[in-house]
Amino acid sequence: MSRRTRALARRGGAVLLAALLALAPTAGTAHAQGEGVQEQLWGLKAIHAQDAWKTTKGNGITVAVLDTGVDADHPDIKGSVMEGKDFVGMGAKKGDREWARHGTAMAGIVAGHGHGKGRKQGVLGVAPEAKVLPVRVLLEESDPDRKKARNARGGALADGIRWAADHGADVINLSLGDDSDSAHPEAREDAAVRYALRKGAVVVASAGNGGEDGDHVSYPAAYPGVIAVAAVDRRGARAAFSTRRWYATVAAPGKDVIIADPDRRYYEGWGTSAAAAFVSGAAALVRAAHPDLSPAQIKELLSDTARNTPEGGRSDALGTGVVDPSAAIEVGTSVKPRKQEPSQLPYRSQYFGTGPDGEGHAVWAAVIAALVGALLVGGAVALHRGLPRRRDG
Repeated sequence: MSRRTRALARRGGAVLLAALLALAPTAGTAHAQGEGVQEQLWGLKAIHAQDAWKTTKGNGITVAVLDTGVDADHPDIKGSVMEGKDFVGMGAKKGDREWARHGTAMAGIVAGHGHGKGRKQGVLGVAPEAKVLPVRVLLEESDPDRKKARNARGGALADGIRWAADHGADVINLSLGDDSDSAHPEAREDAAVRYALRKGAVVVASAGNGGEDGDHVSYPAAYPGVIAVAAVDRRGARAAFSTRRWYATVAAPGKDVIIADPDRRYYEGWGTSAAAAFVSGAAALVRAAHPDLSPAQIKELLSDTARNTPEGGRSDALGTGVVDPSAAIEVGTSVKPRKQEPSQLPYRSQYFGTGPDGEGHAVWAAVIAALVGALLVGGAVALHRGLPRRRDG
């Protein structure tokens, strides 16, 4: 996708943050059968997913994928997709080329289990034993009804987040967002995110694909409490398109990532959408290993145990570094569960504010609780870094 095409696609409403479907099928593979695809899944190695699998593969965890829909019959995720909900109610239908392409790709990164003999074909996700809860909240960029849906279903994302939280989502993947020039916080969406966090769901979102177009703030990534994910390439360096902003929590693979498609072929894609899906899978593994930890604690663990940490501890480009679920799981064994605290009071206006007057004590209580929790996790991290790390042979 060209910069011009991407910029036009951003105008108004929530938009996809990745040109994952515009590239050619992967070279050198029998793409229709998925043979050889798993040999190209460099992202799993980059985040040490195999180390985490020694403890868990995400069994018992539900990841809600809020996207363009998910093809439940795709062999790489068949049997793992739960009955979801469509908050758009228009546009392409199952079987159409414009249906569920992006959502299926994200679901594969999160929870793909492969197919065929020994499941050696197709894609493997970060949490291959997790369940996917599909929630359709927007249409594909190529869908003729996209603009109509954007205008008529403006509340789909907020409604979808609440619905997912009410229907058992342990993790909510938001590989989408608005990083246009006019992007701003929507009180309804922010409230939905805070509702999901209070219900115990970890919320993950793409940091944005505006790294070459002004680094505009992207929502929902910038809402308090969200794990915002930047993208890196095979070398662990920031991908040029990845947005650099204060809200970046961690980074994950987002360039030349192999993705599954409803057409049963496999493609190389790019974007912070893919990076967010990797981190949603990582969050699912941590939640499976430590089910009593709050969303805030899981965010802290993933942040504090990230690898390739930038100089100074973090950066707007990479957050605290590349996510490492294995390290987070290990450190999490010494973290005492605590109750989820409100991440922020409601906005005074449509922009970030200080909250209603007279509620300063509640704010300080939340801040103090967060600082205490951070110190506990920090101590565990310091202990962890003094111990030898496990590695596959």
